[in-house]
Parts: sequence; structure tokens; C-alpha cells
Amino acid sequence: MQRPSHHALRKAFRALLASNACYHTASVFDPMSARIAGDLGFEVGILGGSVASLQVLAAPDFALITLSEFVEQAARIGRVAQLPVIADADHGYGNALNAMRTVIELERAGVAALTLEDTLLPAKFGRKSTDLIDTEEAVGKIRGALEARVDPALAIIARTHAGVIDTDEVIERCLAYQNAGADGLCLVGVSDFEHLQRIAEPLRVPLMLVTYGNPALRDNARLASLGVRIVVNGHAAYFAAIKATYDCLREQRGVDASDLSATELTHKYTQPEDYIVWARDFMEVKE
Repeated sequence: MQRPSHHALRKAFRALLASNACYHTASVFDPMSARIAGDLGFEVGILGGSVASLQVLAAPDFALITLSEFVEQAARIGRVAQLPVIADADHGYGNALNAMRTVIELERAGVAALTLEDTLLPAKFGRKSTDLIDTEEAVGKIRGALEARVDPALAIIARTHAGVIDTDEVIERCLAYQNAGADGLCLVGVSDFEHLQRIAEPLRVPLMLVTYGNPALRDNARLASLGVRIVVNGHAAYFAAIKATYDCLREQRGVDASDLSATELTHKYTQPEDYIVWARDFMEVKE
């Protein structure tokens, strides 16, 4: 089967954004999962930053993966993908100049779109990874990303967290990113349709929603009517793969069955406690 060109896949993704429907992503994390998703008829896939960290490093989502490592995984997927793939490019791996480099490398890897978020990463010691940078700095990243793009079909999607700031600020940020030229806006932390409607009302670009399966947002027709074109429910396929691998290897070794869930297994084998200790030892500012 002849694989579509990267440009053709980007045009296919643009068509999704320009449609009146809402599409749910397949979590793709390697070439095989991308081929499966395409064969099953998914319209779009996503390579999550947290999933890439697990797949490449077996490390928790602490902004440890480097740009080159993420791009290598995206390129492996891009070689075989029959569907458009969104890359979760986190914060662009640094400042606006780093974000430009991120766009150059991910475009070469073959992704159809990428999200750039306004999160302050890596997180400061003792802080959650939901602190946001100033709007002006985030706008600079978006403008730099657009400048670095060669194929105009590549979609640059600005992402913000609607669950950690008040709604008025969410709208202000979204309008600023829209005015900077972002091709779409990605929202995390939207609580329900009332929350979404208030944010979406003044916006004119397509929306992407990360819901993690929020039951208060399970209405495709209503989502579509509010401008949502892409929904990310999470990365269940990857976690199912972890669970299946554990159970297969456990049976081979004759180890008794475990009631650990996929999430608990992920916690066990990424060993986040080590990173927490290292952060305390090497990042905490001593008085």
C-alpha cells in the first residue's frame, strides 16, 4: 500500500479542522500502533508527550525527554503513518527559539500538526507542572513557530490550561494566541459544556479538547456545534499495552496474578519516587 505524503496527510488534517464534525484521536506511540489506527479507520492520531516519555525513557512525565528523542519517535511513526498525526510538543522544549527548532524537526519527521503549550516547564521545585508562562512569552513562541514552518499545511495549535486560571484569563489567552496566527486552540481542564461555551463564544479558530474521558463533555454533536474538531480522551491503548506486556511476561515466569492496574504498573516501573528524591536533593533551595 502506498503511503500518503506528509503534505497530503497535513491537508487531510486541515480538512478535519475545516469540517463541521468532531473527531476522536487514536493514541499512537510507535509505528505498529500508527498502522493499526489507520487500518481501523481513525481519522487522526496523537503522539503524547507523556506517552513518548514512557515509551522512550520509561520515565514519568517530568519533562525529561529531549527534543531529539521525541523527534526520533515521531519520525518512526511518520515513516509508516496512513493517518494524520498530532505531536504533543509540550512547551516547545524551551523558549521561542527552541520552539522554532521544534517545529523544524517535527515538520521533517512528518507530523500533520503540533501543539505548543504555555506551561512553565520543567516545573520549579515544589510546584505542580501547571504553572503558566506570561501570555506575551507564549505569543512569541507561537509567532516563532509559524515563522519556522516551511509547509503551510502544517497546523500549529496553541494550548492552554482552562482548569488552573479563571475563565476570563483563559479567554484572553486564547484570543491572544488566535490573533498571533495559531491554526487552532487546544484546551485542557474544561469542566463542562457551560465552561466550554463561555470560552468558545468569542473564538473563530477550531478547537481541540483534552477531556481524559470527562463524562460531562460526552456529546459529539454539541462539541462540534461549539467549534470542537479534535477530542483527546487519553492514551488508553498505550496503558493497555503495558498491562498486556506485564501479564504475558508474568505468566511466562509463573508469577501469581497481580491486581495492579495499568496506571499502578506505570507508577511502579517508572519509579517516580527516585526523581522526587533527586529533585529535593539537587533542586531545593536551602535557606
